[in-house]
Amino acid sequence: MKCAKCGTTLNGDVYHHAGMELCEDCYLDIVAAPKPCDPWAVHTAKSLTKQKPVLTPIQEKILKLIKERGPVTAEEICNELGITETDFRTNFAALRHMELARACKQGDRVCYTLFDSAS
Repeated sequence: MKCAKCGTTLNGDVYHHAGMELCEDCYLDIVAAPKPCDPWAVHTAKSLTKQKPVLTPIQEKILKLIKERGPVTAEEICNELGITETDFRTNFAALRHMELARACKQGDRVCYTLFDSAS
């Protein structure tokens, strides 16, 4: 039997989600993914990053791209930085928790901008 998401052979524990049989890693990626709008995570991130937040290299690149190009879509960010949508969403959630970046609507598109931007 293979994981429906990554194709790894399932030896031992099999996790079920949305009709799929998954390995532990894929199951955790789905059910424990960080959520951008999490009040407790925002409180915690703000408490821990009062001076200057410590960002990962990917988070720094995402923030730099948003600063330079204004509101941009997830697809544009992923293409420009060569990252997956999952990597983007995970890293964006941390930026949102630190109140450095946020999502906004521009017409029918969801774009990402600086947290304190009026866009």
